[in-house]
This record gives sequence, structure tokens and C-alpha cells, in this order.
Amino acid sequence: MKVPMVNIHAEYLKLKEEIDKNILKVINNSDFINGEEVKEFQAELACYLNVKNVITCGNGTDALQIALMALDLQPDDEVITSDFSFIATAEAVAFLKLRPVFVDVYEDTYNINVEKIEAAITPKTKVIVPVHLFGQCADMEKIMLIAKKYNLFVIEDTAQATGCDYFFSDGTYKKAGTIGDIACTSFFPSKNLGCYGDGGAIFTNDETLADKIKMIVNHGSKIKYFHEIIGVNSRLDTIQAAILQTKLPHLDEYNKARRVAADYYHNAFSKIENIIIPEISKFSSHIFHQYTVKLQGIDREKLQEFLKKSGIATAIYYPMPIHKQKVFQNVLYDDNEFCVSNKLSNNVLSFPIHGEMNKEILKYITDSVSDFFTRV
Repeated sequence: MKVPMVNIHAEYLKLKEEIDKNILKVINNSDFINGEEVKEFQAELACYLNVKNVITCGNGTDALQIALMALDLQPDDEVITSDFSFIATAEAVAFLKLRPVFVDVYEDTYNINVEKIEAAITPKTKVIVPVHLFGQCADMEKIMLIAKKYNLFVIEDTAQATGCDYFFSDGTYKKAGTIGDIACTSFFPSKNLGCYGDGGAIFTNDETLADKIKMIVNHGSKIKYFHEIIGVNSRLDTIQAAILQTKLPHLDEYNKARRVAADYYHNAFSKIENIIIPEISKFSSHIFHQYTVKLQGIDREKLQEFLKKSGIATAIYYPMPIHKQKVFQNVLYDDNEFCVSNKLSNNVLSFPIHGEMNKEILKYITDSVSDFFTRV
């Protein structure tokens, strides 16, 4: 049996008739840039999230850059974000000549350690960018309180958590990406809501910011050939919007299927003392963009190699914390401040998870993992 990390083709086959029809419609209309499907998808996603504005763009990294551009930040302004994450968040910060300030994460949820944010704030701090890693929210209620106290903006990086719910202490809840001043997401094919190429979006309830973001994505222009600010050229293709339109009504179904798969993993792996299963926060649902465990007392590479021989893919998200990346070695970071990030990079391992998994596949994976541990 071959088990990839995700199975985009199986998902496509399930929706093939509708996806093919909608792609063909775009081609027949030849309305490839800012077509009606783009506008419709923006409105439908805004309705799903219960947010006032969704502005699509070329990819998730563009979304982060555009969100930061909308805040009129100055060179060397500081942006606080998670050290254990994909580099795109920090990359967008550095690209705009801002300074990324990294904060360690919690060992149980992998999300930014809220207790350490305040200590990282300086007079130059302007923004906090929490990353909702692997499918569950960072502690947004506490983050928003800190942001209010220090008059900071909050940009949520929700590329791995579209459809996730955050539960406030008063019993109310909001979707990930609708709590901060701005939020960004990616529609990379492997995401819970993914297209068949690159794509991204920015969310906000602030109409002034929304107007500015709409200009930035379109060369700083409201009216063609008249440019008010410096912008970029970052658009979601109409074909990709048509694909996302088809998939959006199924997002909750996909996320539920991932939770079922995660429960199967939980039950199997909790019986293996060398595996520490991921913890689900009390204040967040989990949509399991990744199913990531911690290994203890075992050679990670040997386990990966054993599973590879059985046709089972695994992945390491992430093998190096951002503060250690070569590109950031010109900035002095105290390695002792990132004990958890360093540890996680050495012992995390992610298993296949997607909406098309069945018990046969899950049993094959978990039996293979158990077989490995009976041999060591």
C-alpha cells in the first residue's frame, strides 16, 4: 500500500464532475483574471467565516506581505511571531525591512507561548503575528489583551487553520482568522481548503484596512491606471477561485474526516510510550492540517526509513527553528530563549492525514508503526 501525506487526487475524483464543469465554464468565458468566480468565492468565504471582507491574492506569502504593507510600518519596526513555524511569516516581515522578533512555543500545542510575548515587546514593536499551527488556534483572547495594552496590531496567520473555531472565556466563539485586525491564509493544494496551484487571501473586519488592501493587491489602484499608493500585483486566478468555490461547501466535512483520522491515531499511538500524541487546546477546535507527534527515546530517521519501506510517507515540520536559519544569522538571537523550538525540531514527526483516509489505511499505518516498536 502506498500512503502519501495527502491525497489531492482522491479528493478531486470525489468532486470531479463539478470541478471539471466549473473549470470549463471559466475557460469558455475566457474570464481568467478577476472573473465572477473570484468575486463569488470572496463573498462565500466571507459568509462562511462571518467576516466582513475577504480579499484574495496570489498566495499565502503575498497575503502576509500585503497585510503588513497595509499597516504603514517603518523600517526596523518589530514584529513578534512564532519561532517554530514555516519561514513564510518571518520572510514577509524581513522582506519589508522590518525586524522579526521570535518567541518560543508551547511544547504541548506547538503554538506561540503567550506568556513570553510581553517580555519580547519593545518601543519598536508594532505587530504580533500568531501562527495557528497544524490546525488549532493560538490563544487569541490573551494575545488580543496584550495587543490592546500595548497598542499593537494583530495579524493572524491562519494558513493551517481555515475552518477552526476559537472559544472565548464568555462562551462565544469565532472562526480562526476573524479575531485579529487582519488575517492571512494560503490555498496551497495540500491545505484543508486548497486549490490546484497557488492562492491566498486576506480577511479583515476593518473597512479602512480592507479598502487599502484592495488597492495594494492591484498595483495600489482603485481605478485602472490611477495609482494612489505603492502596491503589488497579486491575484487569485479565476480557475483557482472556481475550484475553491466547489470545495468550500465541503470544508467542514473534510475537517471532520481529519478529526476522525486523528482520533484513530490518538487511540493507537497513546498505547506506545515512545510517542506523545498532540494536545488539543481547551479554547480551540482542531482541524488537523497536520497530525504531528513527539517522539522520545527513539531514532526518528530509523522510524521514517522503516515506514518508507512500507510505502508510508512521513514528514518533519519543522527540522530547524526559524531563529537558526542561515538567512537570519545576521541578527543575534539567544538560543537559550528557544528551548522548546529546538527540542521540537529534533523530535516531531507528522503522519499522513487528509479527508479521504479510511480505517484500512489508518490501520495499515498504525500497525506498521506498532510493528517498528516491537522490533526495536
